Amino acid sequence: MATRSLTGAGTAAWISVLALVLLAAGAFLPLAIMALPGGGGAVAGALGDPVVWRSLRFTLVQAALSTGLSLLFAVPVAAALYEMRRFPGRGLVLRLFALPLALPQIVAVLAIVGLYGERGAVSRMVESAGLGFPSIYGLTGILIAHVFFNMPLAVRIVLGGLASMPGEYDRLSYQLGMGFRARFRHVVWPFMRPALASAASLIFMLCVTSFTVVLTLGGGPRATTLEVAIYQALTFDFDIARAVLLAGVQIAVTALAFGLLARAGGEVSAGLTVGALRPFLVRRHVPGQAVSAITILVGTLFVLLPFAVIIWRGLSADLMGLFGQAGFQRALATSLILGTLAACLAVSLSLALASGMARAAAGRRFRGERTRAERAIGQSSSLILVVPPVVIAAGWFVVIRQFSSAYAAAPVMVVTINAAMAVPFAIRLILPAVTGAAERYDRLCLQLGLRGFSRLRLVTWPLVRRATLLAFAFSLALSLGDLGVIAIFGSQDVQTLPYLILQRMGSYRTQDAAGLALILCAMTMALMMIADRAGKEDSARERSET
Repeated sequence: MATRSLTGAGTAAWISVLALVLLAAGAFLPLAIMALPGGGGAVAGALGDPVVWRSLRFTLVQAALSTGLSLLFAVPVAAALYEMRRFPGRGLVLRLFALPLALPQIVAVLAIVGLYGERGAVSRMVESAGLGFPSIYGLTGILIAHVFFNMPLAVRIVLGGLASMPGEYDRLSYQLGMGFRARFRHVVWPFMRPALASAASLIFMLCVTSFTVVLTLGGGPRATTLEVAIYQALTFDFDIARAVLLAGVQIAVTALAFGLLARAGGEVSAGLTVGALRPFLVRRHVPGQAVSAITILVGTLFVLLPFAVIIWRGLSADLMGLFGQAGFQRALATSLILGTLAACLAVSLSLALASGMARAAAGRRFRGERTRAERAIGQSSSLILVVPPVVIAAGWFVVIRQFSSAYAAAPVMVVTINAAMAVPFAIRLILPAVTGAAERYDRLCLQLGLRGFSRLRLVTWPLVRRATLLAFAFSLALSLGDLGVIAIFGSQDVQTLPYLILQRMGSYRTQDAAGLALILCAMTMALMMIADRAGKEDSARERSET
């Protein structure tokens, strides 16, 4: 019976692994096709194309600069939040810093243009002071957007690392009368440094695979990354050879970035949760408190102002008129249907992978290191990091057009690729709950003969319900805000809200784009709030029952 249970979980896990591998293989099929006689010459000719190497150079430069700036601003904010861990609004600040993780990038871009653009509030303040503000379109805008997304993420990762510090270290440093500099150097920094290394590798990888930010703020050929160049080669130039070569280079770059991330011990889903810091009463100096408060205020305003702009500009649009437009209604319905299907698929894949990993871990509990099969199942969930969604979409676009219309396959490709994109986040939320359920009740279920759907309904589901709701909400939010896949497969027949916003921006209908951005932002934020509230209610119910 035990073998049957383990075999069932393993079969579902390996089916999920196979599905993810086959999906990612679409990025490599065009490379194999072009390598056939008659096709290799086109790829070899594209090697001399300056667009390829210019895109590669800009991809690495903007990723390195974005990473450095994000960490430069994150360190003082994290240190200040660590020092002032008892002030009443600390929890709200940390929740605010979690919102950019689920905010659609196209929405953030509109807000950043509203703040730092030619008529933006910040740029006008700078110009009124007699200073010049660079154009938001180009490297400047890309760096600002990336810092907006990644600085809060780095802060949460650093605070998570500091949460592992024993409370005695902090207490002893105060008893010895150590100042802030000495305490930071000898106590805080040793725990902050590995977290910063993990954050740096993760942010670099995210910036290497950035698509929407560069597409909308790139500002021309000199500010084009590899993924945007792939999109341009397929949609504007229809240069298949260049797109295939760019995809190969992008895979090599992301594989290198993922290797750095794995070596640093980071995770793509890092920052979703922050460990609790141990508060205790100490006598603090007023100047130090003032500096910490100002630092937190500046960091909070940097993250909060774009959300204020989204609300302000969105409410100034004709929202009732937007709701009455047939194009908006179709895009909204398409986004909800495709996003829900993608979230369901992501959660199903994550549950299958997590169950397989939990059963494998239970089977070797007293035998030391993980087996190859267990490592393979775990690594398959991160396959989308090595082969980014835009590259997978480009590969399948090239393959499908050999046999039929690629645009007709848009719904299937959007659902499957968006689901794979959400798996690394979903499994990070689901795996601990599934593992805990297996460790607590595996032996009892075997003794009672509970397996299959009966075990899922009576034992597993009550324990993983909260994590599954959170994973579904996060996956749906990611799917609703994705622009990469639909930018390649989208058409007049298949449009999502991000695709519609991009079209309205391209036709200079900024008011409509602002209204659509507010609607999309409200949908994604509401998903996270509802799921978080449901999770808290489940936790309270479980505590009352125990």
